[in-house]
Amino acid sequence: MHISEGVLSAPVLLAGAALTAGCVSLGLKKMDNKRIPEVAVLSSALFVASLIRIPFGPSSVHLVFNGLAGILLGWMAFPSILVALTLQALVFQYGGFTVLGVNTFNMGAPAILTYYLFKSLIRAKSKFISALAGFLAGSVGVTGGSLLIALSLINTGEEFFNIAGIQLIAHVPVMIIEGIITSFCILFLKKVRPEILEVAREKTL
Repeated sequence: MHISEGVLSAPVLLAGAALTAGCVSLGLKKMDNKRIPEVAVLSSALFVASLIRIPFGPSSVHLVFNGLAGILLGWMAFPSILVALTLQALVFQYGGFTVLGVNTFNMGAPAILTYYLFKSLIRAKSKFISALAGFLAGSVGVTGGSLLIALSLINTGEEFFNIAGIQLIAHVPVMIIEGIITSFCILFLKKVRPEILEVAREKTL
């Protein structure tokens, strides 16, 4: 879900950079030393998720895990995603540094949305409700990212309208697969490390 360099217009790039800077700052304010290892682990997961990808026009299709990051980290998902995307740009030339702000926001904003939508349902006593909430969190994370990519492309120029629509369709299988994986991750964590899911009780806006 990276937009390549040389595609987006300057206003879109600047808007993405400004939004990401604000959100990353907020995430860093909410992070304490005890949470740094957890943020690092999620950054690693996000980094690895992109290794199997299918180039698609100015973007790419691959697993994202931003929904899972949002559930586990809350606002700290933004610095975690920024680190992962920076490493991907450095090591594999995925995306790029000029689009780092836009790509981070496109993945981070849906992560925060899943945090607020599903944080209570994830901790439900019913395994079915937790599993369903995990599935929706994973799916919504990918869906939100795809919609923001489409919005970024459309705001750059009308010539990207068709590509924006096609990339939404291309991500439908990823939405389903990621929903299933996130659901299993939530059930596993509830069984072996339930305290990790208590992150949602920390600071809120």
